Amino acid sequence: MHHASPMTLKIARDSDGGRTTLKLSGRVQSANVEQIREQMNGNVERIVFDLEEVTLVDVDVVRFFGVCEAQGV
Repeated sequence: MHHASPMTLKIARDSDGGRTTLKLSGRVQSANVEQIREQMNGNVERIVFDLEEVTLVDVDVVRFFGVCEAQGV
């Protein structure tokens, strides 16, 4: 019997020059925070998270998103 593995994090980055959207899909865990930070780097004026397809986050990720929001993300 084959068990489906849980969906891992997928990040799609879309930029229009003034704004970068990071579309996150699947499970976001504390181990993914550094990967998300790397995607946030670069010359962008505004970063937006699209979390519509996120299925699960852990408490460290919630804290990370809180810090990002406080910084204007």
